[in-house]
Amino acid sequence: MIVEDSLVVRRLLAHIVSRDSRLTLVAAVASAEEALRELPRVRPNVISMDIRLPGMDGLEATRRIMAEQPTPIVVIADSVEDTSLHISMNALRAGALSVVEKPVGMETGGYERIAETICTQLYIMSQVPVIRRRNMGAARPARPVRLEPVAAAQRPTLLAIAASTGGPPALAQVLGALPADFPLPVLLVQHMGGAFMEGFAAWLDGLVPLAVGVAQDGETPRPGRVYVAPGDRHLLLAPRGVLRVSGERPLASQRPSATLLFRSVAEALGPQGLGVLLTGMGEDGAVGLTELRQAGGLTITEHESTAVVYGMPAAAVRMGGSSLSLPLPLIGPRLLQLVGRPA
Repeated sequence: MIVEDSLVVRRLLAHIVSRDSRLTLVAAVASAEEALRELPRVRPNVISMDIRLPGMDGLEATRRIMAEQPTPIVVIADSVEDTSLHISMNALRAGALSVVEKPVGMETGGYERIAETICTQLYIMSQVPVIRRRNMGAARPARPVRLEPVAAAQRPTLLAIAASTGGPPALAQVLGALPADFPLPVLLVQHMGGAFMEGFAAWLDGLVPLAVGVAQDGETPRPGRVYVAPGDRHLLLAPRGVLRVSGERPLASQRPSATLLFRSVAEALGPQGLGVLLTGMGEDGAVGLTELRQAGGLTITEHESTAVVYGMPAAAVRMGGSSLSLPLPLIGPRLLQLVGRPA
């Protein structure tokens, strides 16, 4: 189902979808209200959601859909300017799975790339089993977890964290549990279209106590700051302790790559490195997290009970790369314990 108020863009999206053999268009509507009326009848596998709509906006529509008839939602964002992107990021927090650029026209630069990204995201997200989102904190661990104290000698000096599908709200929850004076620098990889990374960093900066910004090549990471991998660039920790932003080829189709981030931390810091791998489709990060654990670093994966998509954490667990698997609400407190702070 396409939800888009502009007739021109709605027809363009319909054309993009119709030429992809993986997808079938069941409805194209001009408002959120119409989408909610049509949803029980057409029962789509995935929804393309505009954010700026007349009447009810895409954010409220996402909330309603996830509460009443949970369906995978891909946000199609018409702009990367602050207001629109902020709404798009909040839609991810409300249950949407990903955000992609809206096509402007068939003659514009990058049209084919954007069209392919839209179709691929719609197809991939149609496979994600989503759950009702009446209570954002309703997910429960499979069993109680007791957090053991950590010896001072084991305390890490840097945190690397990565996520993909379902990542923005998960990252907001984990980092939101850390104080502004958290004693470690944080290096972050989130799989998202390059055009959205600066806005994502700004959105996260407004939600969590830590200072968040896009990483710059050659920076020396400082405690209490989060360094987000730039769009379509790898983020690495060089052996001399500075950040390296790299345009090297993608690894397993991913740039930024979570595996390359964790691998660089393993090589630079060994047992003083700390890695966290959250929700995400595929296996990115699993090999790198395993290498970090083999180097003596502490590694945490998100537990299946809270992960939107358990692909990336599950792969790390299978490979032996997870020191500890925790439901999302317990990861922040564990990080505080690891640095000797009360949780």
